[in-house]
Amino acid sequence: MKADIHPVYRPVVFQDTSSDFSFITRSTIKTKETIKWEDGNEYPLVKLDISSASHPFYTGKHKVVDSGGRVDKFKQRYSRS
Repeated sequence: MKADIHPVYRPVVFQDTSSDFSFITRSTIKTKETIKWEDGNEYPLVKLDISSASHPFYTGKHKVVDSGGRVDKFKQRYSRS
């Protein structure tokens, strides 16, 4: 295996800009920004537009579309009887 071809795998903080939510995980993403985390260490920062804290599906604010009624209406309208 070739040496020095793999990116650096390090702890990175991901911050949701639409809510006050951030989490730390390991990643190879490159970023120029840094942030001081709760443990006092400084980590690279990646800003996200949406995460599980602000996504409508995970927060329970999503709307469910009832498509069952549409199928019945189509069959009723175009059936040969």
